[in-house]
Amino acid sequence: MKKQKASDTQVGGSHYKNFAIQPIEFIAKNNLSFIQGSIIKYACRYNQKGTPLQDIQKIKHYVDLLIELEDIK
Repeated sequence: MKKQKASDTQVGGSHYKNFAIQPIEFIAKNNLSFIQGSIIKYACRYNQKGTPLQDIQKIKHYVDLLIELEDIK
């Protein structure tokens, strides 16, 4: 029996399955940081789930964290 790959499974919905490349694949292949990956993840899914404003607020929060942690002025 062939074992299913973890990347073929999504727990808790199907909001990432509609993309040509899943956010986690893009994030991993481009060696993005946790914060960059979170921005990508929430930007991809904000209109796929029932909480678009909350996901946009999360994007803003991660952008603010990136600015703060990178000391971007």
